[in-house]
Formats: sequence, C-alpha cells, structure tokens
Amino acid sequence: MVQIGKITLPDFPLLLAPMEDVSDPPFRALCKDHGADMMYTEFISSEGLVRDAIKSMKKLDVFPEERPIGIQIFGGDEEVMGMASAIVSAVEPDLVDINFGCPVKKVVCKGAGAAVLKDIPLMVKLTKAVIQSTTLPVTVKTRLGWDDHSINIEEVALRLQDVGIKALTIHGRTRSQLYKGEANWNWIAKIKQNRNITIPIFGNGDIDSPQKALLYKKEYGVDGIMIGRAAIGYPWIFNEIKALRAGKEIIPPTIEHRVIAIKKHLQKSVAWKGTTLGILEMRKHYANYLKGYPHVKPVRQLLVTANELSSLEKILDDCVKQFA
Repeated sequence: MVQIGKITLPDFPLLLAPMEDVSDPPFRALCKDHGADMMYTEFISSEGLVRDAIKSMKKLDVFPEERPIGIQIFGGDEEVMGMASAIVSAVEPDLVDINFGCPVKKVVCKGAGAAVLKDIPLMVKLTKAVIQSTTLPVTVKTRLGWDDHSINIEEVALRLQDVGIKALTIHGRTRSQLYKGEANWNWIAKIKQNRNITIPIFGNGDIDSPQKALLYKKEYGVDGIMIGRAAIGYPWIFNEIKALRAGKEIIPPTIEHRVIAIKKHLQKSVAWKGTTLGILEMRKHYANYLKGYPHVKPVRQLLVTANELSSLEKILDDCVKQFA
C-alpha cells in the first residue's frame, strides 16, 4: 500500500496526470472506469480562483465517484497561493497538489509552474503557504530543473519534504526540454533511493505502454507512476498495466469498446458543459479514440462537423458496423 496522508492507495498506484483542457470530469470518469487509482483536476490558476474567474471555478468540480482526487493549483505569489489553497479545501478534494513543473510560456512568464525551479526559497515559501492554509495532504508535481545545467531535483525533494509535502511526482525532463527528447528516469530513481526521502515518489514521462510501465517499475523502483498523454483516447492503459502485472493476457479494446467509451465521454461532456460546448470540446478526442483504423478520416470528418447528439451517436453506431 502507498500512503499519502490519510489516503491509502494500492501497491504501485497508477495516477492520471493533470492535463490542461483534457483532465476534466468527463475524461476522468473514463480513466476511473478503466483502472486509474487516483486522479487530478486540470491545473488551476491561483489568481483565477482568488478573483473568482468563472473558468477557474468550474475546474473545481469534483464528483464522489472520482475519489481519491486532488485539485492542482499553480501560482507565484505566496499570499495568493495560500488563499487559493483555502478555496480549494472548501470543495473537499482528497488532497491539494502544487504545479511546479508546467513548462508552457504563458505560465512560466507569470513566475509560476516550472519557473519556480529557478528559485528554491520561493518554492519553499509557496509550498508553506499552501500547507498552512489547508488541513488536506499537500503534494507537488515538478521537473528535474530549469535546464541541464541547473538540475536541482535532489535539493527540491528534500526541502519540500522538510516543509511537509506528503508525496512528490517528478517528470523526468527539464523545463527547457518541454516535452521533447527522452525523459531521464535515472534522476527519479536517485531521489527514490535517497535514504533521507521517506515520502512516496511517483515517476512521470514517456510511459506509453504496459510493458514500459512495468520495466520502469523494476528499473527505477518508484512507488507508482503518473500517466498523461498515453491515456488520451486510450483510458484502457491503466487496466492493461494491471493485467500485465498480474500475469494476465492483455486484450485490446475492440471497436465496440471504443465506441462505448466515446459515447460515455460525449454524454458526460454534454451533461457537464451543456450541449453546444460539450459537443464542440469532444471533437479533439475522436482522432485519438479511433487511431489506427484504416480509412477513418471520413468518419472523423463527420464527427467533428455534426452538431447534434443524436447525429453523433448514429455516426458512432455506423463505426461499429464499418470497422468490426
């Protein structure tokens, strides 16, 4: 078992990464159905929460069937992060997670996300502010450092553990790498092997198959792994990892399974966002769900142009007949 505060997770838990414009309740529901042990919301701006920005507040929606779930926040101002932590706590998630790893320019330019890796004392202050403003467990997701010349994850892990975080997820790239190149899990293993580190260490980066998940478990000894992009359009990856670990045969989803998943995702998207927005925002998911099928382009074109739920469901039903 893996313990994060009062949260008990199974041995070698599989976590769904917080992904902007992806990890919303409809998507999380699919991943939970298919074996994710713990999930996180999309990352939320602390400033947006404090000024009551509608988009930020909407991201606070969590549902009982999703638990355990963490709400992830980011920011670069100590006072604002503390206030945001208190707002998040009122929603009663299972934990609060801090994003010190997002590499995108619009976040870094605000002195948040991976930008904080350049200022460890500030990282410590921000983390303290969040911890002091909640009774929930606080965890952190970060990267190895700003660039190859400033990898400071060892100091970061020790300092944040001393402050009181209950778990640490490490993406095996620097900020300068963005999502390019290969994630370096040797650094993640080094943190896990440090005798002074007692909190759970989760690895993140490049896990795109059950085989790789178990290989990395064996080679790097992490307490669990966080999966992001590999779950988009393929939530089955969680249960496939568990099946392989149990010595069971992995049975890939059929077109019927894929269509069932798409329909559920679509219906939940419409229920949560409303018909127009729900249909519109589902369009980015179809290509991933139907990836690998021959001559699927005309079908995708129909799916991304249809504007009615009944029409979309008919197109999906026709998919089963076409690709079965």
